[in-house]
Amino acid sequence: MKNTVFSIFLMLLLVSTLLPTPTFAQGYTQWNLPEGAKTRLGKGWLLEIAYSPNGTWLAVASSIGIWIYNTQTGEQLDLLTGHTHWVRSVAFSPDGNTLASGSDDDTIRLWDANTGKHLRTLTGHTSSVHSVAFSPDGSTLASGGGWDKTVRLWDANTGRHLRTLTGHTWSVNGVAFSPDGHTLASGSGDNTIRLWEANTGRHIRTLTGHTGEVWSIAFSPDGNTLASGSWDHTLRLWDTNTGRHIRTLTGHTSSVHSVAFSPDGNTLASGSDDNTLRLWEANTGRHIRTLTGHTSSVHSVAFSPDGNTLASGSDDNTLRLWEANTGRHIRTLTGHTDRVYSVAFSPDGHTLASGSDDNTLRLWDTNTGRHLRTLTGHTSSVHSVAFSPDGNTLASGSDDNTLRLWEANTGRHIRTLTGHTDRIGSIAFSPDGHTLASASGDETVRLWDANTGRHLRTLTGHTDSVGSIAFSPDGQTLASGSEYETIRLWDTNTGRHTRTLTRHTDSVSSVAFSPDGNTLASGGGWNDDTIRLWEANTGRHIRTLTGHTWNVNSVAFSPDGHTLASGSSDSTIRLWDANTGKHIRTLTGHTDWISSIAFSPDGNTLASGSGDGTVLLWELAPTTPEPKKIAADVNQDGVVNIVDLTLVASNFGKSGQNSADVNGDGVVNIVDLTLVAGAFGNTVSAAASMWNSNHEIAPTRDQVQQWLRQARQIDLTDPDFQRGILMLEQLLDALTPKETVLLANYPNPFNPETWIPYQLSEPADVTVSIYAVDGQLVRTLALGHQSVGIYESRSRAAYWDGRNALGEPVASGVYFYTLITGDFTATRKMLIRK
Repeated sequence: MKNTVFSIFLMLLLVSTLLPTPTFAQGYTQWNLPEGAKTRLGKGWLLEIAYSPNGTWLAVASSIGIWIYNTQTGEQLDLLTGHTHWVRSVAFSPDGNTLASGSDDDTIRLWDANTGKHLRTLTGHTSSVHSVAFSPDGSTLASGGGWDKTVRLWDANTGRHLRTLTGHTWSVNGVAFSPDGHTLASGSGDNTIRLWEANTGRHIRTLTGHTGEVWSIAFSPDGNTLASGSWDHTLRLWDTNTGRHIRTLTGHTSSVHSVAFSPDGNTLASGSDDNTLRLWEANTGRHIRTLTGHTSSVHSVAFSPDGNTLASGSDDNTLRLWEANTGRHIRTLTGHTDRVYSVAFSPDGHTLASGSDDNTLRLWDTNTGRHLRTLTGHTSSVHSVAFSPDGNTLASGSDDNTLRLWEANTGRHIRTLTGHTDRIGSIAFSPDGHTLASASGDETVRLWDANTGRHLRTLTGHTDSVGSIAFSPDGQTLASGSEYETIRLWDTNTGRHTRTLTRHTDSVSSVAFSPDGNTLASGGGWNDDTIRLWEANTGRHIRTLTGHTWNVNSVAFSPDGHTLASGSSDSTIRLWDANTGKHIRTLTGHTDWISSIAFSPDGNTLASGSGDGTVLLWELAPTTPEPKKIAADVNQDGVVNIVDLTLVASNFGKSGQNSADVNGDGVVNIVDLTLVAGAFGNTVSAAASMWNSNHEIAPTRDQVQQWLRQARQIDLTDPDFQRGILMLEQLLDALTPKETVLLANYPNPFNPETWIPYQLSEPADVTVSIYAVDGQLVRTLALGHQSVGIYESRSRAAYWDGRNALGEPVASGVYFYTLITGDFTATRKMLIRK
């Protein structure tokens, strides 16, 4: 526990019985933050709890790390971080000096329980570690793996891997040593419990009877009985010596996630998905009492070492302490939060709103990190939140198909807007605050009067769920992103669809306009993983930003427009130069997907909401001013290259204001094109090389030859113009092959189509013949008379669709293709794989 206050607390425990003062709990929002973050809002959601052997501390495995609580006061003492995903399991060593944690990052970590120092990391599991347990003498640590279905034994002192126990056919959800240390039990998703000889790993027997996953197991203190809790809503008691099923305890109405014996062995506690804890007489199985109060699944239960207190952890993200003998509720420990789906700053930047999987909205003070209030009323996850431009109203959209409007200052519910027939994934206020837009899984966008809640119109046309919407800064245009790979732009005054943007190869998870309204950014979901920038007025695709390795769930421009931020399911945030697309920085620290990001109004802070149940506030360095515009850089990506040249060529003859009018004379012509060529790179050879390596967008040799002929006819002595002519000459040379060549087809192997590239050093009639491996002619591609040039791009290379002369698909296997041009013949091999 890196927090020095916790170390002081431990010293006090050794010398006195004084309780720690409230100051020990202060500042936890800043504990062990990732680099660049300044505040953490929320503690993540909890998964398991464990008492220290002396009963002084309670360790809580959470989605962001391990929280340590004072069991007497309920105050948080420290947060142990290092795992890169959820911590699923925690266990103290019998002497209380070591804490073990198992995580979804596939590792086990050992910590010094007195100082919080990380001792070592144990690797070997190939999937989540669902459970950890120390042997009674503390020498051995057992761990249960998720999808790898194994139990592993480790030397607790050195971390050395001792052996792997196999046999389960599904995830190992729980492991436990018998009190004498001779037996190890494991409970699995394959509905069975296995008993193993702890020293040798020999399988002793398998206990069957449960009809659903075994979630939890526990030995009685005398070691004669094993209790198990299951997905089948029951607890079962087993004779550990014979494996005989003793009895089944029924009463829970949903899965039993956790079981624990009291230290005296007389009582058995169970926690269930039915939101309750039940206490049972261990010898007879008689139901003693039911403890209620949790509002969601109870995932973990634990008795204090003296048996007087029972702790429970729930999906409602609270810890509850109960008097074990009477069932009286002692206290509730709060602050943990469920998955965060959406974040939004108030216009003054002082308040942050978050929407969560726990069906609530939370308001936070951005200066102190203090939780202000929780807004309840939705009956399902809150996927989107937004403040009105004047800051007086907060809107929320939910999986319960409704929007709710709230008074931002008081949290009072104003009204509920209904009409959507599926989840609402995104909401946005118009810049003037008069209109509220909502996007839904019902494939529509709805516009509402923000003041009265009256439905104005429904925008239809998407053919799949609409997950994101954004108003342009002038309020005239609304952009919407769909699961069907498309973005649609709408006229907000009329509801008319103006254009569709297509380039993403999977769902569009997020859209955002730049502050000047000139650029639209979009984030791709599932298998796309890219950010795309578009010219907002024309819909022209500007560039693609790559680097994320999973869905891009949220994109946002900084208020000055210089920076673009993106949040991804790969648990990272990336910052990009909005003008050039250059990657600036990656922010890491969340332990689950980033669902939402938002800049503060002053641009100095970025908020990120995550599936790990927290919001992180990041301090951002001031952005640099926009670089001076270079006229020849037509697309303003920071470099003058072939793209700019082709943009000028595609605008030939157009007059009026146009970025391709490099010299500003009101018309796009050969002069502009030659000036762009003159500004290529730093040297002629470098630019020619750049040209020669990008045939996909390169113009043909004939086009360059024509441009050069036109440029030479113009009597212009400007040095930049003359350099442009020289550049065009070099580019013409680069596009003139020195010999005829048949190149490798691509892709290869392929299914069902491929392109066959070649180069011609002389004009010729071109034919490509395709043969089977036995020499039989499959197809002839007669390409006609071709001029000198490079035929490598998909628009110029020979194309074969994998069919024979009759139009039938050919079988998988090896084929040969032959290029015939005059006296030149060459053959290469290709492979179809289906």
